[in-house]
Amino acid sequence: MTQRVELATVMDRLAVDALVTDYAVAVDDGDWEAYRGLFTSDGRADYRSAGGVEGDAHHVAAWLADSLRLFSMRQHLIVNRRVRFGTLEQDTGDTARVQADYINPMRFADTEDATAPDFVCGGRYAFALTRTDEGWRLREVVVREKWRRLPDPRPTRVIN
Repeated sequence: MTQRVELATVMDRLAVDALVTDYAVAVDDGDWEAYRGLFTSDGRADYRSAGGVEGDAHHVAAWLADSLRLFSMRQHLIVNRRVRFGTLEQDTGDTARVQADYINPMRFADTEDATAPDFVCGGRYAFALTRTDEGWRLREVVVREKWRRLPDPRPTRVIN
């Protein structure tokens, strides 16, 4: 591999990584215009494993905007990113797949304790990306929730 090809691969990897980060920030900040802008025109997302919906990015953004109003705080952490540039149907490096784990602490809007999350979930994302004239964009996002922790419904006991 030449240095020029290696540099291009590094630049693509950085751009793909930035897109995944922009995705997390858009969801956490509730910036649904930015969220929609991360996808290709035919881009789709699938949140069914987490109790959500599947559909085009505009439909899913509307569902997220409504659903996530329950939470006053969201902080999505996307880690262990595996990036693969693939050859798919005559592809010459203009597609990528990213597998990444996530942990997502959130706080219910009506929670009295505003210092800590009271709902946490985790799982794995599968991102499919395409290089466009505007740069890398998401073609597909699939959420595979593996676990969640809800608030403990038992009353807290104070021991004196």
